[in-house]
Amino acid sequence: MTSTIQRQQHQLASDELKLPTPRQLRDTLPLSTQLSSQIQQQRMQIVRLLNGHDNRFMVIVGPCSIDDEAAALDYGKRLAKLARQVDDKLLIVMRAYVEKPRTTHGWKGLAYDSLRDGRGNMALGLHRSRQVLLQLSALGLPLASEALHPLVMSYLDDLISWAAIGARTSESQPHRELVSHLPCPVGIKNSTDGRISSAINAMHASSRGHHTLGIDDDGQISIINTRGNPDTHLILRGGQGLTNYDADSIHHALSQLSANDCHEKVLIDCSHDNSLKQYERQMEIAHHVVDQHLAGNSGILGLMLESYIEAGKQNDSDQPIYGQSITDACLGWNDTEALLTALYQKLRKHDV
Repeated sequence: MTSTIQRQQHQLASDELKLPTPRQLRDTLPLSTQLSSQIQQQRMQIVRLLNGHDNRFMVIVGPCSIDDEAAALDYGKRLAKLARQVDDKLLIVMRAYVEKPRTTHGWKGLAYDSLRDGRGNMALGLHRSRQVLLQLSALGLPLASEALHPLVMSYLDDLISWAAIGARTSESQPHRELVSHLPCPVGIKNSTDGRISSAINAMHASSRGHHTLGIDDDGQISIINTRGNPDTHLILRGGQGLTNYDADSIHHALSQLSANDCHEKVLIDCSHDNSLKQYERQMEIAHHVVDQHLAGNSGILGLMLESYIEAGKQNDSDQPIYGQSITDACLGWNDTEALLTALYQKLRKHDV
């Protein structure tokens, strides 16, 4: 793996300030007809959940960010095996985040700095990002990613089954225009102070078509005419040290969605402010959310977990720990497998 990366680095070093066009990268790393059909079917499964035509519970789970392709693929193989065992009750979607928003500074993700040397070789980063997403898709998993930079998504959006708009960008007009152009369902987070109004406004704005500035597949700066995206929903992630996964908060959110003619569906982010930045709490929150769902709250679409092979997080150093996050702390695989199995059994028992 290292020698391959070194060869790619040498090949792309002279052109690291010049990026391929989206078409060139897609031609270099093409999406097969079979995988394209699979991704389209996976998107439609999520749309069916969103519209109440499928009663499974969606779980978006995986690393906070992909920092090591080998570890991500290892994790993906484990998750794909588990997903097949629980797919009558749980729709498992793997987090495959190659961009990371930063409050101040820090590593911005595989797409920007795949070698983690601060040089920002995005030609290599985009290549490696698309390559690992293709490999994960080939495992049969639907993939989730955060739509952070509109131009980055133009290289990768054909591989994504579900996208997120983060708490910091839900009020951004370019991101609302981006959502209106994305070919997949999109979850929009409440703002960092806990307000859901910005997400609701974003859902309205992105449901409509826009004329916006962008690049086409050949890298030409163009006016992009978007069609509007009807398949958006709210993500509750807490805010300013306050949680919003309790029954009252969810009921309030659903009533606001109903009053504003939006999809009455919420996805609960078990991490971030909802976990009070304590990654182990994700497990108890997940059980609490599923219990509400089983008590009759059909407005709960599912939940989101940050999970990797090894629990916790590490500093980005010269002696990395395989399969441990370098961004947010994550649940380890053993706890993740046990948690998803327990949630599955709870859902099955309810139907008996």
